[in-house]
Amino acid sequence: MKYQLVLQFEAVSMEEFDRLVALEDRLIGELSDLATVDGHDFGLGQFNIFVLTDAPAASFRKAQEVVTTLGVPNVMRSAYREMDGEDYVILWPSSLTEFSVT
Repeated sequence: MKYQLVLQFEAVSMEEFDRLVALEDRLIGELSDLATVDGHDFGLGQFNIFVLTDAPAASFRKAQEVVTTLGVPNVMRSAYREMDGEDYVILWPSSLTEFSVT
């Protein structure tokens, strides 16, 4: 896979952690034709789901549909980068000007 897509959510509680792990499990099945869900990290108020893909925009659109369908209340941000790159290309929200994984 050429790109790493990151789905990033605000999260601080164990309830939010559990809800986002359930989302990650759902994404594993829903994205299997486009991408590989490569795990998550949690800390400093963020929950990141990492997705490896050759089609980051299409993978994001499908992931966003799942987030909407499940009614995930956490604010989502998303961006991708080349696997060997450092600079992220922001996908969501369009008003976002900076993206980082902490």
